[in-house]
Amino acid sequence: MDPYLPSIETIKKPPHNFRGRLKHLGPSLILSAAIVGSGELIATTSLGAKAGFVTFWLIILGCIIKVMVQLAFGKHTLLTGETAMQALNSLPGIRTKRANWAVWSMAFMMLLKLLQMGGIIGGVAIILNLTFPFISIPIWAFITAFAVALLVSLGYYKFIEKFSLYMIAFFTLFTFTTLYFLNFTPYQLHWQDIASGLQFQLPKASLAFAFGAFGITGVGGDEILHYNYWCLEKGYAAFSGPNDGSAEWNARAKGWIKVMYLDAIIAMIIYTSVTAAFYLLGAAVLHSQGQIPEGYGMIETLSTIYTDTLGPEAKLFFMAGSFVVLFSTLFASLAAWTRQYADIFGQLQFIDFFNIQSRQKTIKTFAWLLPMSWAILFIFLKLPMAMVMIGGIVGSVILFYVVAAVLYFRYFRTQAEFKPKIWNDFALWISSLSIIFIGLYGIIKYFY
Repeated sequence: MDPYLPSIETIKKPPHNFRGRLKHLGPSLILSAAIVGSGELIATTSLGAKAGFVTFWLIILGCIIKVMVQLAFGKHTLLTGETAMQALNSLPGIRTKRANWAVWSMAFMMLLKLLQMGGIIGGVAIILNLTFPFISIPIWAFITAFAVALLVSLGYYKFIEKFSLYMIAFFTLFTFTTLYFLNFTPYQLHWQDIASGLQFQLPKASLAFAFGAFGITGVGGDEILHYNYWCLEKGYAAFSGPNDGSAEWNARAKGWIKVMYLDAIIAMIIYTSVTAAFYLLGAAVLHSQGQIPEGYGMIETLSTIYTDTLGPEAKLFFMAGSFVVLFSTLFASLAAWTRQYADIFGQLQFIDFFNIQSRQKTIKTFAWLLPMSWAILFIFLKLPMAMVMIGGIVGSVILFYVVAAVLYFRYFRTQAEFKPKIWNDFALWISSLSIIFIGLYGIIKYFY
């Protein structure tokens, strides 16, 4: 079965109860594995270190408000069976013979996002070097690139989903254990600390960090696009079958949309909780010491959160946990990036994306090319923190594109039977306007 080509043979009745829907979750869990490494361990913790508790509100808001845009894009995917780039290629505006402005823009911005992944692969290399110093950081970067390339090139959807789930469980337990033990240290959290971070302040000194972290935390613009592929490969659109306009198809599609909504909401609760925990750790421990994670010392600085909380022997625990967190991001992100790049090539008419052999061959090729390029960028620049933050800022720009696309789909491409209820439209507009406002506010405050 090719999940990108719904047919009569792929039809499957949706579950009609909560327990049945739980069995079909998965796409958002893969997103969570991709989000937590760069967004939480590095960007969120560093923002806490830079700004203290004051921007806590921005991190929480960044996780919650984007989910409505994610759901709207996912709903479009399920109803049309379109890939992310195929959907963007349907937007009005300037076109070349190969594709429209949105696809070309996305191709360019994904090149800039290489920097973010280079920073993450650098973080993994630094961790491995600290653990096994007889091998240099550049060599570890290429070993990591080889390992993640091998796993993704051999793994299909079910393997990616299960592997991501195990990693999520590990780093969630890891983070909350550390946050709990913070209460037995001089860095103990108090409610007034948390309250001070919910007053909607955004200091100019922390603006670049805040804007980058906002673009990465929760589902960024690129993760929303990636969600499209996981919804398709999970089978939500294929299970609904070809859109023949019948009452049976409408019922199946609405049933699978409910499954998708549950999938996204549960994942949001998980990554919002983990994000909040990482931020509080950075604000409580690193900010009070005036330490900012940067350069090759990034991991050593982050490790003080755990060694100062749990004792010096906790460093090994931190190394293991941070390795899993960052490697999960490399793994889940590479799996999604290979599909997005193949999709871009398909829309630019370099390959036939909907030919399963052509698609899989292209995905496997990018599974090797992309991580090697990440490693090269890291070795050349040697600035993992800055590279991740640049990727976050690009992610914020991509998010604006996604918001515009989702609103266009809602008002110009949604069938009458699937028009959202008033409360759903209200939530989508609140989400969209919040994203636009925070982005413009950050830009204006930065320059003025």
